[in-house]
Amino acid sequence: MSRLLAATNQKATVATRSTSRSAPKSSGSKHLVIVESPAKARTIGRYLGNGYEVKASMGHVRDLPQKQFGVAVERDFAPRYEVMADKRKVIADLKRAADGAGDIYLATDPDREGEAISWHLLKAAGWEDRSVKRVVFHQITPDAIKEAFAGDRSIDMRLVNAQQARRILDRIVGYPLSRLLWSKVQGGLSAGRVQSVALRLVVERDREIEAFQPVEYWSIEAALQAEHGGPFTASYFGAAGEKKRRDLPRAENASEVIRDLQNGRYSVANVTKRETKRRPWAPFITSTLQQEAWRQLRFSARKTMSVAQQLYEGVDLGAEGSIGLITYMRTDSPSVATMAVNEARAYIGHQWGDAYVPSSPRRYTARSKVAQEAHEAVRPTSIARSPASVRNRLTSDQFRLYDLIWKRMVASQMADAVLDSTSLDIEAQGASRAHLFRAAGSVVKFPGFRVLYTEAKDEEKKPADHSAEPEADDERTLPPVSKGDALKCSGLTPEQHFTQPPPRYTEASLIRALEDHGIGRPSTYAPTISTIVDRQYVERERGALKSTKLGQVVADQLSGHFPDIMDLDFTAKLEDQLDEVANGTTEWVPLLKDFYSPFKAALERAREKMPKVRVEEPTDEVCEKCGRPMVIKVGRFGPFLGCSGFPDCRNIRRVEKNSGVPCPKCGGNLVERRSRNKMRGRTSTFWGCSNYPECDFLVNRAPLPQPCPECEGLLVSDGRNRARCTNCAYRGQVLEDERDPTPAG
Repeated sequence: MSRLLAATNQKATVATRSTSRSAPKSSGSKHLVIVESPAKARTIGRYLGNGYEVKASMGHVRDLPQKQFGVAVERDFAPRYEVMADKRKVIADLKRAADGAGDIYLATDPDREGEAISWHLLKAAGWEDRSVKRVVFHQITPDAIKEAFAGDRSIDMRLVNAQQARRILDRIVGYPLSRLLWSKVQGGLSAGRVQSVALRLVVERDREIEAFQPVEYWSIEAALQAEHGGPFTASYFGAAGEKKRRDLPRAENASEVIRDLQNGRYSVANVTKRETKRRPWAPFITSTLQQEAWRQLRFSARKTMSVAQQLYEGVDLGAEGSIGLITYMRTDSPSVATMAVNEARAYIGHQWGDAYVPSSPRRYTARSKVAQEAHEAVRPTSIARSPASVRNRLTSDQFRLYDLIWKRMVASQMADAVLDSTSLDIEAQGASRAHLFRAAGSVVKFPGFRVLYTEAKDEEKKPADHSAEPEADDERTLPPVSKGDALKCSGLTPEQHFTQPPPRYTEASLIRALEDHGIGRPSTYAPTISTIVDRQYVERERGALKSTKLGQVVADQLSGHFPDIMDLDFTAKLEDQLDEVANGTTEWVPLLKDFYSPFKAALERAREKMPKVRVEEPTDEVCEKCGRPMVIKVGRFGPFLGCSGFPDCRNIRRVEKNSGVPCPKCGGNLVERRSRNKMRGRTSTFWGCSNYPECDFLVNRAPLPQPCPECEGLLVSDGRNRARCTNCAYRGQVLEDERDPTPAG
C-alpha cells in the first residue's frame, strides 16, 4: 500500500506541476477525488490515504429540467441543463473542498453514464480552469486504483456526446409522447423510446397467448425390460422405417396402435452411442447476470443491479478493510483479463486437480458487435476470495449474488463435461405392421465444470414440439443392449396432450429478447422493466410479466401512430448509431436531425387523428355520493375506483385485493395495497388490515393462508419457496398452495 500511495502521489505531483492553471495553495494540499457513492468513497479513500480527500457526488448532479422540454431544437438541439434541487448542497460542498485542493480527480463509473456525470460535475462546479483529471477503474482494488491514477486522462467527449444524444433523444421522444397520452388516454402516463418497445413485446406475446388454439395430440409410452439390466421406457415414434416422428392426433389413433401391439414382439433395431461434450458458459455480462439472478435467486433486474453495485463499491471484510468484490457490473463484454484467467486456472487445479484444467485458457467474445460499455465480464476481483471465506461479512442477498458470480467465473475456465449418450431404436412387430419406439439417455462420464456450476433453465413451459426427437436425460441410464436383443413389454400407456401457447415473458426472457433485438444497452435493461411495471403497463403474475389493459391501450395508440418508434429494427438501428457516436464515427447533432423531422411530422398527425380512449372497467359497485356506477380506473399509483359521473362527481375509492388471510391483530382482512416513494420514484406493495385506521397492522410480504406450525402465527412469503412467521423464529418451505404469486425482491 505504501508503494501505491507513493506512486500515486508522485504521479499527481508531476501532473499538477505540468498542467495545472491554478496551482495548489500549498505543497501540503490534498488532492480531491470525486466518486458517485459514499460506499465507493470509503473504499477508495482507504487506499489513497492522507494525501487525498474522497467525496461523493451521489450520482447525477445536472439534468434536463423535470417539468419543461429543455431542448432548443432550433439551435442544434442545445440542451438546457439544471443542477438538480437535491444536489445544490452537494455541488456547494464539492466546490468548498476543491478550493483548498491540488488536482481534482473525477472517478465516476467507467461507462458513458459515468463519463457524462464527470463532465456535468466539471460544468456545474465551474472547474473549466482547474487541473481536472479523469480516472476510471473497472474494479476497486489497490492494483486497479494504482493503475487508474497512473493513467489519468481528460474527459472523453465522444462518450459524453453519446450519452447526451441518448438523453436528448429520449427527451424529444418521451416528453411530447407522454403529453399526447395525457390528452388521449389519461393523465400521468409516460412513453419512451425503449420502454415503449419493451411494452410492445409484452403486449404482443400476451395476444399470441390469447389467440392460441390448442391442438390435441397423443403419445404412447412402452414399459420395457431387457434380459440384462433394469426397466426403461421408450416413446412411440411412428411406423417402422419412417424418418420423421408421426403424430397421433386423436385418442382413436393411439388406441389403434395399442390394439395392433396387443401381442407385439419387441426387439432392439439399432443402438447409437456417442461421446458428447458440453462447454461451460461464458462469465457474466450485465444481461446474463440479470437473467440468471432471476432464474436462480428470483432477484428482479433492479435488485440484481443494486446488490451488484454494493459488491463493486466495496464490502467491509474486517482486517482487509473495505474492498470491491466484483468488477464493474455494467458491461456487454465477456472477456476476462489474463491475470484473472491464470488465477482461476490455478485455483481449479489446486481444488479439483489437473484434469479439470483445460489445456489452454478459454477466451470468450461478445455477441454484440459493438460491445463497449466496459472492458471485462462481471467477475470476482480475486478468485481467492471464495464465497465461503467472505460469507460472514455479507448480507444474505450479497452472498447469494456473489456466490453466483464467483461460480460462473471459475466454471468458465474449467474443462468440458463429457457424457456418454445412447439412443435406442426399438422395433415393435404388431399384428398388421411394424412400429418404431425410441429411447435416449446419457451418463456423465466426466463432470468437468458441472462439479461447480450449472446454468438454470427458464421455468416457463415452451410450446410442445411433439414431432421432435426425444431428448436425452443426463441422469437417465439405458440398459446395456445390442442390436437384435429381444425385449419384454409390460404395458403401453397412452397420454393425451395439447400444444401449449408461447410462455409469458419473465424479467429474464424479456431482457434476453431486448438484447437479441439489439434494443437498449447494459445500463438500460433494469430501469426499462421497472418503468413499465411502475407505470402499471405491466404487472407481475406468478413470476411472469403480463400486460394490463392500460398497457395494451398505450401500446396500440403508439403502434398505430408511431410505427417507427415501436419498430424493433428501427430502435436497434438508433442504438447502433449511438454507439457510433461513442466511437467517434458519427456526430450526434446530425443523428438527432435525421430522427426529428419525420418524428415531428408523425407527432402532428397523431395530435389530430389519434382517438381518445378512456381505460375504464365497469363494476357492480355504486357511488355512495350520487348513486351512479363505479368504474375501475388506472392512475399513476395503480387501479382505483372512480365514479362514472366524473367530472360532475369526483368520488374515488381504493381498489383492495383481498388476500383471504385474516389480520392477526384484529381479525379483519389483509388486503393488498400500494404506496409510492416520491424521492425514489418507486411503487411498492404491502398488505394491511382492511380495518385501517382503527387497526394499523401491515406486512411487506404476501401473507400465506396456513398458520405457523409452531405458534399458529401469520406466515408470509420470504423469498423463493420459503416462509417465515411474523410472530416467532419459524422458517420453512412454502407448500404449493401457499406460494407468493409475486417474485421476491
